[in-house]
Amino acid sequence: MRQIDESQLTQADLTARQIPDPVGRLRYLQSVASAPPSVSRWKSRITIGFLTLVVLGMVAAPLSLRMPGAAHAASRKPPSQPALPQILRVEPEVAPSADVWSVEKASDFETYSNGLRIENQYAVRHRPRAYVAYSIADPEATGGEKRTVPAGIVYHTTESLQAPFEPSQNNLLKRVGESLIDYVRRRQCYNFLIDRFGRVFRIVNESDAADHAGHSVWADDRYFYVNLNDSFIGISFEAQTGDGETSTRVGDAQVRAAAMLTEMLRNRYKIPGGNCVTHAQVSVNPSNMQIGYHVDWASSFPFEKLGLPDNYATPSPAVSLFGFSFDASFAQRAGERLALGASNADRELVQRAQIEHLSLTAYRKMLHRRYLKITARHRG
Repeated sequence: MRQIDESQLTQADLTARQIPDPVGRLRYLQSVASAPPSVSRWKSRITIGFLTLVVLGMVAAPLSLRMPGAAHAASRKPPSQPALPQILRVEPEVAPSADVWSVEKASDFETYSNGLRIENQYAVRHRPRAYVAYSIADPEATGGEKRTVPAGIVYHTTESLQAPFEPSQNNLLKRVGESLIDYVRRRQCYNFLIDRFGRVFRIVNESDAADHAGHSVWADDRYFYVNLNDSFIGISFEAQTGDGETSTRVGDAQVRAAAMLTEMLRNRYKIPGGNCVTHAQVSVNPSNMQIGYHVDWASSFPFEKLGLPDNYATPSPAVSLFGFSFDASFAQRAGERLALGASNADRELVQRAQIEHLSLTAYRKMLHRRYLKITARHRG
């Protein structure tokens, strides 16, 4: 074989570029690069290596142009622990319509500039309000913001005995209402109770937590909250709600009183509209990791009449953040409006599992462990 100099290598390279078949091009270059015995073995290896890299580069370049995302493959990071998906809201920062201030405050009642009157003669104390708001940016909730000011409102119904609301039952209505006040007062169930006549009673002082939400989860655009007794104010209507109802059973007087009470509380504590929710939206059952343990106000809450955005379509944070699920009976018990939020969250969960290259079952289990870890720390 003849020895090739630098100029011959250049010519060989030009010739090789005209061979369309990559394998044939590599064979040609290896044949012309074979060195005679007089040429040192290390030079021959360098020459062959150099020409092989040239060919491989010529082959790889067009392939990389055809492969989507190939140019960024080297910079891709391996799958990490999934971050909490952002919870989208209808109107997360709807502000109260006007300033509300205290007009008169006595030992047994107080009145406000928007017409609200609160009866205080049954008010009791409970444990001081204190909780941690966990940052959405910290999925494992290794830290949090300690607070004593309520972050939201949870609306309930008492699900108590309901007498016919008519003049002939007036005395019975009053006796039933008084018995209900005594019951929730002894059990420190709510911060406020609105009776059938639209009267607002303070039960547990706002500075204290009431035992109204139990196992529960909610989130806004910056923080998430677990077990909302301490973080959310509890307001209950003397009423009953049926499974899946879309029309409210509460009276007009109750709705007007709730609107004024909500306006005052939001103004006082700067509560966003997105954090004014129903018990059915936040209630969870850790024993089976399902949502909707309680379904009062499942689909019939009059958000608009209280000056609030309709939060029913918001993806359920318990599903999105912690992998809670729901069974076939949930849609019947919750109704179409609340079931929509659960379905939205479930679709979001499936997409997140796919992004993280995990099965839905494995992804749920990981989020379940996160929930149990956070609630254990919360209790501590």
